[in-house]
This record gives sequence, C-alpha cells and structure tokens, in this order.
Amino acid sequence: MSSSNSMNSSTIQQNLSLLSLGTLCKSLAISGIVLFLFYTLLFKAPHYQPSDLLSTIKQKWPTSSPISINPAPTNISHIVFSIAGSMNTWKYKKPYNEAWWRPNMTRGYLFLDRAPTQEFQPWPSTSPPFRVNEDLNILRIYPRLVPSVQVQVRMLRRIMETFKLGDKDVRWYVMADDDTVLFVDNLVEVLAKYNHSKFYYIGSSSEFIPSNGGLSFEMAFGGAGFALSYPLVEVLATQLDDCIERYVHVDFSDFMLHLCLADLGVSLTHEKGFHQIDLRSDISGFLSAHPPSPFLSLHHIDTIDPIFPSMNRFESINHLMKAAKVDQSRLLQQTICHYRPSNWSFSISWGYSVNVYENIFPQSLLRRPLETFRPWWGNARPSVYMFNTRWTSNDSCEAPHVFFLDSVEHYTQGDQIVTTYFRASPRGLPGCSLTGNHSADAITKIQVFSPARMRMEARGRDCCDIVSTANTSVAEVKYRTCMKDEVIA
Repeated sequence: MSSSNSMNSSTIQQNLSLLSLGTLCKSLAISGIVLFLFYTLLFKAPHYQPSDLLSTIKQKWPTSSPISINPAPTNISHIVFSIAGSMNTWKYKKPYNEAWWRPNMTRGYLFLDRAPTQEFQPWPSTSPPFRVNEDLNILRIYPRLVPSVQVQVRMLRRIMETFKLGDKDVRWYVMADDDTVLFVDNLVEVLAKYNHSKFYYIGSSSEFIPSNGGLSFEMAFGGAGFALSYPLVEVLATQLDDCIERYVHVDFSDFMLHLCLADLGVSLTHEKGFHQIDLRSDISGFLSAHPPSPFLSLHHIDTIDPIFPSMNRFESINHLMKAAKVDQSRLLQQTICHYRPSNWSFSISWGYSVNVYENIFPQSLLRRPLETFRPWWGNARPSVYMFNTRWTSNDSCEAPHVFFLDSVEHYTQGDQIVTTYFRASPRGLPGCSLTGNHSADAITKIQVFSPARMRMEARGRDCCDIVSTANTSVAEVKYRTCMKDEVIA
C-alpha cells in the first residue's frame, strides 16, 4: 500500500514539474514578444544609443511640468508683493513704500480703489506699479456689503486679483498695507527655509493681547504683512468669493482670510519678525530689545512717534534703511556685552540704538523691552502685551544712557562695518553708587565694529567686547563669534 502510494506521488510530482515548466516557457515567450514590441515602438530611431533611454522615455511621455529635484534657493525674483492702498491717502503713504521698493528687482503691485489722479502721473518707477481693484458690483453679495465691509472685501480680494495677473516663477506672495515698511533681504532669507511647494500661511499676531483676543491668536495681522505660498494662493483664488459669502458679516479682511484658510485646514506659521505695532507713542524700548528673529516689517508708523529723535517719520524710516541696506541680517538684533572695570552693560540694537547701564545686568533681563510705549488702547496695567517688559526707572542703577544711530560706514581696512551712535540727551542722573559711581556721562559717541562679509544667521547671535572706553568720550565695541559655552550674565 505504501509502495503504491509512493509511485502515485512520484507520478504526480513529474506531471506538476512538466506543467510548471510548460507554464514558465509560455510566460517567457509572451514576455519576449512584449519586450520586442516595446523595443520596436520605443527605439525606432536609426541612431539610437542605449544611453538615450531616459531622454527617449521623457520624449515619449513628458511630464506636465519639469520636476526640479534640487530647486534653486529662493531669491527676490520668486516673491510677488501685493500692497493694499487707497488713492485718498497715497500721497502720505508713498514715501514708506519707496523706502523699501527696489525698481527692476522687486515684483509686485499696489492695489488702489480708483485710478490715480493727474497729479500722480506719470507714475514713477520708484513706486510699485499700480492696479485698480475689480468692481465689487460683480459679487452676488454686493447689496449686503456695508461700506466698511466693502473696504475689507476689496483688500482681501487683491490676493485673487494678484494671482490672476499671472506672474511666472512665483513661489511666494507677500501681502502688506501701504503704511508698512518691509525688509526684503530678511524676507527672502526667512521664506527660503520653507518648502514653497506646500501650503504655507506665515505671519505674526499683534503685540497687544486684546487685539488678538478680539480676533484670533492664530491670525496673521495684515498690516504687519504675511506670506502665502503659491500652491495655497492657487487654491484660495478659486474659493475666495465663496468664502467671502460665508463670512460677509466679518469686519476685518485679515480675520476673514484666517477663517477661509482654517476652512482649508491651513494654520498660521508664526514668524516674530513681522510687526503690526499695535502700540503707541515712543517704541524705542521695543525696538532696542527686538526678539532674536530677522526683522521683517514695521507697521502703523503714523500712530507712533518718529523712531529717531529730531527727525520726522519719513526721515526716521529712511535713516533706518541706511543700516538696512548694509546688513539686514543684523538689523535690530540685540547684542549684549559687559565692561567689568566700570561695571557697565552695553545693549546694542544694531543699526538703531545702544543702551549703556551703570550696572552688570544679565542678558535674560536686558532682553525684556523697556516699556517706553503705551498700549494700543486702554491701560497698560495689568500687562497687555504679548511679551514681558521692564518698567522705566529714574534709578541711576537701572536707567540707561541712550544713544541712537548716526551713520553707517564700510571700513576697507579689516573689511568691517562701523555703525556710529550719538547720545540722544543727557541722562540727568548721578552715577550708580552701588557699583562704584563709575558714571558713563562722559561718553558721547559709541562705535560698533561688525564683520562686513559675515551675515548673522537667523536666530543666531553675536558676542562683543568693549575695546576702548577709558578716559575718552568715545566707546568702541567689536563684534565677534560667541564661544560655544559663553554666558552673558
């Protein structure tokens, strides 16, 4: 019985082997025919070389658009700026725009509510080229738009109108108001770190807690400026009017945009360098202790004091731009160092100000802005700001000697940038008795030496040494690379 079973088993195995072999042969034959036809169809060019395989495939089945494996770094040509303006106020806002606009370099448009009057013709190349917003009568909801909301809808729809202009090779759209000053080099650097092929909504909230609480802590405030990636604008442009209909009751264009993007599943990416400036009066304390992030924008210039003493607002902005044109990477970045022989602390906001304290203060304290400003509205107590502050003081050991930027020069010897700061006014206080009465009253000028060809990395830091102060009216400060474990305290 077992012998018979063995013979049957052997016969079955032989039959299976023959069947498998036959099937394999058929498969190989069919595969060979398919490959022969494929080869004949694809490579019928008489001078075809095997190395042409990839290019031939691309010719037969091209992709809809070339895919760049290693795209070139983002530069200024990849950004389109879209500025919201009004013909009623353009005369007063024009200098702010011309302070940062770069003819033949920056791309973008100023959107106006109506065509410019004769006094503005011919339109200068020093200003962004203008476009007139589309008539809102084309919207189904136009009869429901009260005048204040019409203005906001016009500002919001410029995103779609900018996209429809069809600029080529765009990676980012940057939106701002006509009273916003932008710092283009820093914008390029910041946007370059993000993947422009993804959905991105980049901006910052207000400095004023009630402004955020009344709208959203996750909304980019439009006056500060914000950036939208090309793919996001491409999708948004097809849905914006429908979204406006959903939120026709909303009174603010930037809040309406936030809601539209939230419905698309897109949240805000925060960049602290965008500044709404929901502050009033003297913001020198804020600008002298800027957060460690590239300085990207400055808004609400007409609601604050001129940022430099003895200058008007336009002059102040142009003065700041002198430093910005030389080294935006360091602009307003805070660097702190100590002069131990006199127990002094130097807090430098590069390109803007230097504060000298007759005391040794740690960096952790000096990073808090002095509250020289007032809140956007209401009272400042309890604290209403999105950052910690220090109160101003008449104590000699706490009140700084304040110096503001006077000039920016390039020293070829040593290849250094030298920024010079002059005392704003006498401090009018005695020396700090707690630290030995080493008064800094004699200092009238401070010179800061920084490397000309070494940009400051985003969110990086410089360190510095006081190289000359004794028995002179001029203090010299030299920037250097921080040591790995350096503590400034």
